[in-house]
Amino acid sequence: MPTLQESLLAPGIKPLVIADCADLVDREVAEMSGVTGTAVRLAYKTVRTFDAGHIPAMIESILPSVAEALQPYWAAFTAEFPGGGDFGGYLASREDEVAEALLAITDSRRRASSRATIVKAYNTVRGSAVKHVKAALPALGALVQKYGAS
Repeated sequence: MPTLQESLLAPGIKPLVIADCADLVDREVAEMSGVTGTAVRLAYKTVRTFDAGHIPAMIESILPSVAEALQPYWAAFTAEFPGGGDFGGYLASREDEVAEALLAITDSRRRASSRATIVKAYNTVRGSAVKHVKAALPALGALVQKYGAS
């Protein structure tokens, strides 16, 4: 069975994964509510206004790291549920560790960024990011499973 890196980064699949991830981010941001949701939507709008292609470009740049971070979970999932199952539910059942593994990627990017506007927007929402990443795990898992199972 191919690794997630091999599946998600395959030349014919990678653009589809990036587009689906961008749609997922758009949906997740749009569904946020309350004060935190307002802050996230404002930060997201700022990023998109500052650089309209930033979100897809960021997804493309972190996709290899995301695939690598999710690979141990994918391997365990496919071993435990060889006939299929719900990878999103599997990730959600391990939400604390999976969310931190994914946020470690974006935290590293923030530390390396020289783009003050992007860093400021990220810093504004980082405190609540764990909650939002956890909420998105079922959808992210379904997206990964869609391409990883091929």
